[in-house]
Amino acid sequence: MQDLLYLENISYKYSQDTENILENLFFRFNKGERTGIIGPNGRGKTTFLHICMGILHPSNGNLYHKGQIVNTNKKIQELRRSIGLVFQNPDDQLFSPTVLEDVAFGPLNLGFDAKQASEIATHTLDMVGLHGYEERITHKLSGGEKKILSIATILAMNPEAILFDEPTSGLDNDTREHLIEVLNKIDQSMLVVTHDWDFLNRIASTLYNLEDKTLTQHDIRMLHNHTHLHPHGHVPHEHEDSFN
Repeated sequence: MQDLLYLENISYKYSQDTENILENLFFRFNKGERTGIIGPNGRGKTTFLHICMGILHPSNGNLYHKGQIVNTNKKIQELRRSIGLVFQNPDDQLFSPTVLEDVAFGPLNLGFDAKQASEIATHTLDMVGLHGYEERITHKLSGGEKKILSIATILAMNPEAILFDEPTSGLDNDTREHLIEVLNKIDQSMLVVTHDWDFLNRIASTLYNLEDKTLTQHDIRMLHNHTHLHPHGHVPHEHEDSFN
């Protein structure tokens, strides 16, 4: 099977005066996979996604898309037609006055006419549970509604895969449950970076840990819920988290 994405010996530093935040990193992502990458904040998860999308260029190493090295603007555009990115902050992604316009923008750019783009947008909003939101003002939505809408803007372009940057950040429990429901019914391959291990346990089938500037694969069964009783549970205490 040809890799949808392949990162070969990737290193990245923000400037010549800083240390690498990613170093000698190898990663393969194939069509049909639902992959999670877990790790604490500040360890390079967002940087990793931006390299995958050609937003940042590695200090060393190569990015491949479907077996072709991504080293020209044309190759970057081909990559972005194939793979969508949902940003952590939906305000970085949403810019149109109304919900329908935001979701229809992608199909219009892909060459669909206005009627077709509107139909695609309406269908996509139904799929993510935002039926009836078409004429709502985008900037007046709640944070959770914006998050779901930002996913709809990517789904409307029907990419082969979607990358998610901390998708549960700032969500209340009801919206988080709705997001899990949406992600578990879409067909696209998914690559999700987060520090929310319970979320990954419910949507991913492959798990990596970003540690020591590189990726290490783990058994997804390591992620689990558990219930326990402390005889002195009222005393403040901590649990060691192997991913943090």
